[in-house]
Amino acid sequence: MRPSTLARLRAAAACAGFVALCAYPIAVTNPYYARIGGLVLLSAISASAWNIVGGYAGQVSIGHSMFFGLGAYLPLVLYSNWQLPPTLGVPMGILLAVFLAVLVGFPAFRLQGHYFSMATIAVAELIRLLVSNWDLFGAAIGVRGPAVSRTVWDFAFRSVVPYYYLFLAGLAAVLGTTRLIERSRMGYYLRAIKSGEGAARSLGVPSRRYKLYALMVSAAFASLAGSFYALWIGFADTSSTLGILVSVEMVIVTALGGAGTLYGPLIGALILIPLQNFSNVLFGAGGTGLTFLMYGGIIVIISRFEPGGLVHLWQHRLRPLIRSA
Repeated sequence: MRPSTLARLRAAAACAGFVALCAYPIAVTNPYYARIGGLVLLSAISASAWNIVGGYAGQVSIGHSMFFGLGAYLPLVLYSNWQLPPTLGVPMGILLAVFLAVLVGFPAFRLQGHYFSMATIAVAELIRLLVSNWDLFGAAIGVRGPAVSRTVWDFAFRSVVPYYYLFLAGLAAVLGTTRLIERSRMGYYLRAIKSGEGAARSLGVPSRRYKLYALMVSAAFASLAGSFYALWIGFADTSSTLGILVSVEMVIVTALGGAGTLYGPLIGALILIPLQNFSNVLFGAGGTGLTFLMYGGIIVIISRFEPGGLVHLWQHRLRPLIRSA
């Protein structure tokens, strides 16, 4: 198949997927399934944000919950303490997340491999403990948003549909940004760093600077995902926004779909989030434990059989078989 034809097929598939996502809340009338659609988009946004630094640059952060949590807390803190519209906290959360990424990235990127991952876990856990003991952030109780919308800037809707399309716009923004990075010099540098940082540096790639750039962009979109979550749920506490499971979910979703690929996080979210919610419905409180078992099983299977995820499985194994058949 010619490269131009393949590119057109990919573009057509992407357009069809976007149309399907747009039509989903219209076609689905059950509020439960509409809610799952919103959760899928939220997970895809946060996983795509992680993918920029973890998938393309190969810097496995297990502490991205600090950026997600910062974005979730700021809108609700503004409302609960000063009765300000929660939407004012969205850009503030993004700016603070980028600043935090710089503070964390400068020392942490001196480390490599699992030492970098351990450093991100330590910082995220430190922030979680700080927030859980800080009255401004609601301490261990958490913070709440407005129960009903006072103005349109409160973004307190009764239906999930407005949130769904807001999340879809956010997903389009992070995927568009990732695509631009992928085709730019920064994308080539990040892939070179992932393949071998020492070799990349020997060829003149300023690895620490571009890893920091990737972390800043990743933190901004992770914070945006956290803000979307807070605006929708109207509540934030340390376990739901700053817990380590938030970071682990980003990693697992990306790894399942395909780390370092544009649509891998979305594919992973389309599979994993419905499974997680259905298990919670079937097993009740025991579904949380099943989620941990499912995450562990996915890690083992991916590590053993297909480290590149489902996208890599399709590109390098299934598609050649179909062509040769």
